[in-house]
Amino acid sequence: MGGVPGCPGWGICATLAKGASKASALRRKIGFIEPHDIPGTGLHASTATVRKISSILGYVLVRAATTIAPLRTEIREYALPEIPPDAGLLQVEAAGVCGSDWRAYNSDGPPRILGRENVGRIFRIGPIAAERWGLKENDRVLLEEYLPCGRCHLCRRGEYRLCEQTESRLPNPLRYGTTPVSEAPGLWGGYSQFQYLHPASVFHPLPNSISAEIAAMCIPLGNGFQWTAIEGGIGPGQSILIQGPGQQGLACVVAAKAAGAASIIVSGLKNDEKRLRVAKALGADHTIDVEQENLEERVRELTAGQGVDLSIDTAGGENTIVQAIRATRKGGAVLIAAAPEANPVEFQFGDLLARRLTLRPCRGHSFQAVETALQYAASGRSPLYLMSTHKFKLAQVDQAIRAAGGRGASGAIHVTVFPWT
Repeated sequence: MGGVPGCPGWGICATLAKGASKASALRRKIGFIEPHDIPGTGLHASTATVRKISSILGYVLVRAATTIAPLRTEIREYALPEIPPDAGLLQVEAAGVCGSDWRAYNSDGPPRILGRENVGRIFRIGPIAAERWGLKENDRVLLEEYLPCGRCHLCRRGEYRLCEQTESRLPNPLRYGTTPVSEAPGLWGGYSQFQYLHPASVFHPLPNSISAEIAAMCIPLGNGFQWTAIEGGIGPGQSILIQGPGQQGLACVVAAKAAGAASIIVSGLKNDEKRLRVAKALGADHTIDVEQENLEERVRELTAGQGVDLSIDTAGGENTIVQAIRATRKGGAVLIAAAPEANPVEFQFGDLLARRLTLRPCRGHSFQAVETALQYAASGRSPLYLMSTHKFKLAQVDQAIRAAGGRGASGAIHVTVFPWT
């Protein structure tokens, strides 16, 4: 399927033979314009236009970047689906590039539409979904990636991110940015102009005062609040070591600062120099280049020989977990947010026993963590814009993912895709 020849902007006109002439006439009649070309109207203008097209033609084609091979996507067109009473459609405003997108982009899996940090407006909503979600058409929302069953003991106690139905490491998970296009209706990711809203969707109402790129960033920022404050328990007067100044590590810096940590230490490599400067701007008290300084010795120096109360390893390096254990005080806690490719040679369980450390993995975010991230972003207390380093068009999704994976544009921290540009 292809777009109507000469149709500028969105490429959403019909291409079926019986409707081609009608689409051409409609194109000439109403024109096609980018949302930002109408001052003060933004996404609402494009929503109204698409509704008009849909009502006249009876169908609309959706452009989406679809994986077709390792390290390659292509723009494909999909039919805008009809929705059942308990589902909906999101008109995607922006989609953040998650670190897991890089791993999926490298894999040889089935074709799918990546993108799991998604912001947009409700385009269509069934009556049952409207009552269940408390939403209506044109409402602006941030969408979580999880699609939990809502029935298991994990869901019932609020741990829906661990639900088996939405577990990305299991076969055939139901999850935004992961479910393949072969699963109807196919529009499961944010690198698309529209996204299907499953009945199990988890939403966060979004004020217009938060920009799309900052709103999308609130998903990884929610991870930071989850790991640092909710699970790590960091609070006033305490110290924390954060290994890795990527988007997840910097999210932990923001959360630790918001929680009132007395000493925030961030470590990285020599080529992380710019990111470490961003860490300082976000609230880090000390930064350490581990290629120039001994991490354990420097942390001991900064903590009067005691070690930090909490270490969070977001780097997943060859030996970072061992370094975290050695830099943490007796009775402290070490959280693992990224796993190394191989088990560290120097890792010894005796170190945990001798130091009475708590070691636990951390993954994802709770509903409350994302709400906290959104509230903090809306407060303007932190220069979060420093983390939003790159923006790309839909046709540049390959470049966007490569930048986030450290294989493209340099200096990327958080990357955003805007599907209507």
